[in-house]
Amino acid sequence: MSPEPLAATTSFPLLSLLVWLPILGGALCLLLGNTRANAARWLALAFALAALALSIPLFTGFDMASAGMQFVEQRAWIPAYDIQYHLGADGISVALIALTTLTTVLVLIGAWGSVSERVAQYYAAFLFLEGLMIGVFAAMDAMLFYVFFEGMLIPMFLIIGVWGGPRRIYASIKFFLYTFLGSVFMLVGLVWLYLQGGSWQLADMYALPLSMPAQTWLFFAFLIAFAVKVPMFPVHTWLPDAHVEAPTGGSVILAAIMLKIGGYGFLRFSLPIVPDASHAFAWLVIALSLIAVIYIGLVALVQDDMKKLIAYSSISHMGFVTLGTFIAFGLVRDAGNLDAARLGLQGAMVQMISHGFVSGAMFSCVGVLYDRMHTRMIKDYGGVANVMPWFAAFVVLFAMANSGLPGTSGFVGEFMVILATFQKQPLLAFLAATTLITGAAYTLWLTKRVIWGDVANPHVAEMQDINFREWIVLGVFAAGVLLVGVWPKPLTDLMEPSIAQLASQLAATKL
Repeated sequence: MSPEPLAATTSFPLLSLLVWLPILGGALCLLLGNTRANAARWLALAFALAALALSIPLFTGFDMASAGMQFVEQRAWIPAYDIQYHLGADGISVALIALTTLTTVLVLIGAWGSVSERVAQYYAAFLFLEGLMIGVFAAMDAMLFYVFFEGMLIPMFLIIGVWGGPRRIYASIKFFLYTFLGSVFMLVGLVWLYLQGGSWQLADMYALPLSMPAQTWLFFAFLIAFAVKVPMFPVHTWLPDAHVEAPTGGSVILAAIMLKIGGYGFLRFSLPIVPDASHAFAWLVIALSLIAVIYIGLVALVQDDMKKLIAYSSISHMGFVTLGTFIAFGLVRDAGNLDAARLGLQGAMVQMISHGFVSGAMFSCVGVLYDRMHTRMIKDYGGVANVMPWFAAFVVLFAMANSGLPGTSGFVGEFMVILATFQKQPLLAFLAATTLITGAAYTLWLTKRVIWGDVANPHVAEMQDINFREWIVLGVFAAGVLLVGVWPKPLTDLMEPSIAQLASQLAATKL
């Protein structure tokens, strides 16, 4: 995120391969057609595994001492308007790209036996989505970012609308309208910035001097676009409908990756481009974040649909991302505490990665049950542990992580944000910490009703424990939850230079 000159263009197009290889795989899957469904499955998995393998050099070749962009690729795209095909990755991008490639592999494995109609198109949609999301995390040109940002709506719209539940058309249209209309405001802001500075490059936009009125309008343009994506209260109502109607894979990708693009947008655009307006209106974002943490957590308590409960839980936990992001302004500018600001930003990023594992795992668990019973209603279950002990063990682990139990990833990010917030305003930290109560309440209530007790439903008594394919998916999610929970240092070390650079930008004014 540094406005300083970027590293020299790399000779090996690693990021381009990560973006376009899955898209190529998706096109080949479409060519196979539905008559060769099994071949489409294996082909899609091969391309997803190739993308996962390509994300490994992002770690091994990444210079963790540098805050600048690495693996940079820059070529002319639309010369008449100086729009460039410009990719790069810092520590924040690398972490999110790796999460994307891993989650996509798990989603494709998870859908192996549960999707039987339009199989080639289903797997192609997820590969297209993977490539476009990686493009969002790697784009260093504002217009290129916008193209990827809008492009990823199309495959998710189709995933919900074609393979979703009974109200899938309503949910897909609502999802598309909310996210598309929100991003129109961002497009207007980006065009205005280009007209002012004559460049679409993010580094040039970071260095562009802006008056307070201009920053204010831009701040709200970005806020609307990214708040819908997170989603923040009160523009969150599309998410429960989308989750309930989406197939399991769609819910996993939506929760684990797509919601993170909103938080990433705040870090990449709002904070460095309009720092003074972000500081002036940080109170608004903090207030909306606390409403999400507290009120939406209470809403989750009264849900009778497992997916809807986890969807509201996601909104509540994502409130910590925006809280940690914007509390940093008060810590830097009002308190002069740069270290605490970095802690808040780090906590927001760790929470994004953790939420990817925890929410993805919980939606996968709901998918396992739905494949066997074809119902998501909590009242239809009970005593699952008696017939599916291995599955029950995974559910309890993920429930503990969702509740913020120490030793799991769910604790680390939230604790860092609460600790940073306490150094700015103890009352705000206390309000945020109430999620440890409400989160445990609705998660344990769900676990108690579904997993424990006697088997009252004869259909539950007939269920079989998880198979090898489901073992792989839940096992990898469990490993991520425990690894980040017990040893978060590699993740924080990866992002620290970029976070430190961003924190220093918060202290600078453009006025």
